[in-house]
Amino acid sequence: MNKTELKALLNQNRSRLGSLYGQTQIERQIDRYSQLIDAYAAAFNNQDCALFSAPGRTEVGGNHTDHQHGRVLAASVNMDAAAAAGRREGEVVFHSEGFAIKPVSLDDLFVHPEEKNTSEALIRGVLAGFVQRGYKIGGFQAVSNSTVLKGSGISSSAAFEVLIGTILSHLYNDGQVSAQEIAKIGQYAENVYFGKPSGLLDQMACSVGNFVTIDFKDPQNVLVEQVDFDFNHSQIALCLVDTRQDHADLSDEYGLMPAEMRQVAAYFGCEVLRQVDPADFYQHIQAVRAQVQNDRALLRAIHFFEEDARVPLQVQALKDQDLSRFFELVIESGHSSFMYLQNVTSPSDIRHQSLALALALSEKVLKGRGAWRVHGGGLAGTIQAFVPLDLLDVYQQVMDDCFGAGSCHVLSIRPEGGVRLL
Repeated sequence: MNKTELKALLNQNRSRLGSLYGQTQIERQIDRYSQLIDAYAAAFNNQDCALFSAPGRTEVGGNHTDHQHGRVLAASVNMDAAAAAGRREGEVVFHSEGFAIKPVSLDDLFVHPEEKNTSEALIRGVLAGFVQRGYKIGGFQAVSNSTVLKGSGISSSAAFEVLIGTILSHLYNDGQVSAQEIAKIGQYAENVYFGKPSGLLDQMACSVGNFVTIDFKDPQNVLVEQVDFDFNHSQIALCLVDTRQDHADLSDEYGLMPAEMRQVAAYFGCEVLRQVDPADFYQHIQAVRAQVQNDRALLRAIHFFEEDARVPLQVQALKDQDLSRFFELVIESGHSSFMYLQNVTSPSDIRHQSLALALALSEKVLKGRGAWRVHGGGLAGTIQAFVPLDLLDVYQQVMDDCFGAGSCHVLSIRPEGGVRLL
């Protein structure tokens, strides 16, 4: 479609935009996509394109369980990577707001070690993943921008991978590549080409959409279920609070979480805790403690067993439309992360405890009404809160007063993952 037709259709699809982004965001998104259409026409001297979107994601339940082959609950959100894109011969030319991305040739889909940690690596990896799985590929040109916050646990790289996969699916495969296949291809690109050993949680939540529960018991046959819950009519806002504490120099501490859990699993001759019977763990806890010589490892194992069992309860609460029970379980998850997993404060920097402070303030405002918990990896970064709309102004003000203006980001759960919008 040319840009005049696309802009007219944007106005005719206001309900779709409202569903994806929230009713208050419709005008903003019409302006945003109109600008992308104009930028595409200017960049490529070509008015014919299509519009695509891939959301970021939020972790709701299953904090640090996926690396032990556990269960998680995640959801796509209304922050996304959006693009205007059309076919091109022989290469991918991708213009991303704020990033310089070199063209990627379809004749060279090998891993380039010098491209590690770059957008070019992700594009090349997704192309290669499509070929390996028997799907068609072709060149395309695109202009994109993203509203996914960097370093917030919303997974900007996964949103980018899903966006590339969604474009290839619709431009060259009649839109027939499933959301789960696109997620797996995105993970492959991130692991092999980008050089980050991520699990499948981020890509699957971005690609599938809405609430999604994932069971990693068999990593080669991951079980994925979309949970149909209409969050956008629940009178609840999803807030991510950026406490603006730096993640730098915390890699070792993040790595100790799975490593210590695996130490406990090793006592039972297992690789990960999902393979261990919790009853056996508690029955032999004295002997495990004597061998492991690390009480924190045992506490982290307790967190895994409790958190892994909690995810199906959260899913059932959503299916039952029981928000009160769901909130109870979210708070339980947060307490477990704080007390047992111990990923709210860094033991190497006890003076800075921004996540703990944000959680304490959240409890003061929301106790009895909403829910709050650490978000993602922890130790620094963001917390997550489910806030009743009548408390939203107060909650935002409290968080902004403490952590700075704009620290509280109000999101909604998006009902769809990677899509061709028009």
